[in-house]
Amino acid sequence: MAKIESKIEVTQTGSHIGRPEDQRQTLIGLGLNKRHRVRVLVDTPSVRGMIRKVGHLVSVKPVA
Repeated sequence: MAKIESKIEVTQTGSHIGRPEDQRQTLIGLGLNKRHRVRVLVDTPSVRGMIRKVGHLVSVKPVA
């Protein structure tokens, strides 16, 4: 039986302008680079770590 992967919706709410380069690269790694962009990602520990790093620039909600 296939394992069901949970997904999360990540929306960029803040700008990367004036932020450190590593935060900008983290947003790009999440598939975000402009405000109000939305990506649906698989909820993995690595994605959660990236979200934690730029948590002040993104909002997260689970996908049903």
